[in-house]
Amino acid sequence: MSRTCDVTGAGPGFGNNVPWSKKKTRRRWDVNLQTKRYYLAGEGRYVRLRVSAKGIKIIDRDGIEAVVRRMRAQGRKV
Repeated sequence: MSRTCDVTGAGPGFGNNVPWSKKKTRRRWDVNLQTKRYYLAGEGRYVRLRVSAKGIKIIDRDGIEAVVRRMRAQGRKV
């Protein structure tokens, strides 16, 4: 399972570790993913999503029903 947010689609960022000696090595910045369970009142069931901290804020702002509707419009299975 890839480390991407179900709501925003955010994935890891890549770059370099640069110490004092300037010898660069590759590294990655992972997304702050949380596994959350939300209740869809319209369908009478729970959905489990892997969402980032920003995705949780979007769900709090717009509501889970609107976010799931948007995800289905993009062709993602919920």
